[in-house]
Amino acid sequence: MSSVVSAFNLSLSYNNSENDIIQNATFDIKKGEFVFITGLSGSGKSTLLKALYGELIPKEGELVVGGLNLNSIEKKKLQELRRHLGIIFQDYKLINEWSVEKNVVLPLIIDGYSKDIQKTQSTRLLKHVKLSEYAEKLPLELSGGEQQRVGVARALSKNPFLILADEPTGNLDEYSSNVIWDLMETSCEQLQTTVIVVTHKIPTIFSIPYRHLIIENREVYEIH
Repeated sequence: MSSVVSAFNLSLSYNNSENDIIQNATFDIKKGEFVFITGLSGSGKSTLLKALYGELIPKEGELVVGGLNLNSIEKKKLQELRRHLGIIFQDYKLINEWSVEKNVVLPLIIDGYSKDIQKTQSTRLLKHVKLSEYAEKLPLELSGGEQQRVGVARALSKNPFLILADEPTGNLDEYSSNVIWDLMETSCEQLQTTVIVVTHKIPTIFSIPYRHLIIENREVYEIH
């Protein structure tokens, strides 16, 4: 099974500060694995996630995502990589002036996909996140949980090889949380999408095998 993410002696800090947030981390994540990353607030969970989509360049060591070394990646290559990632932010990052349907297919619009493909994907994904009847509404007409479900649908619109999620259910009601976990489980299990989720708490009901990495005292290690 091929590696999707590989870190070797990885150290991360902001502005190359001497104070490392993560130090000498080594781990390997394969295609189709579901990985939770936990740790206390301020432990470096979101920092690691930023490094995985190229927003933060490694200070030391090596970080390879999708076969590309993020230590020295060209801007054009990084943009190409990001087009194949599904990123789910805690604060949704929806375009409030656009309809729900248009928000879902934003990655397809950017890449010039046809209207037919956009419509097919938005219909399928809004059905998955149980928001079909909200297609023409604006994001601010939806609850927080519903907006996050739109964000998840958007992240899946191009069938990414890797989903990165930052506290995707942190402030959500139980129903919306369950919809999101179900959708990510299905993507991992049926499409062999690799999923990496930063969270304070792993859900108590989770139906597929997963790995658990924890960040503590700047170290990343796995709990078996």
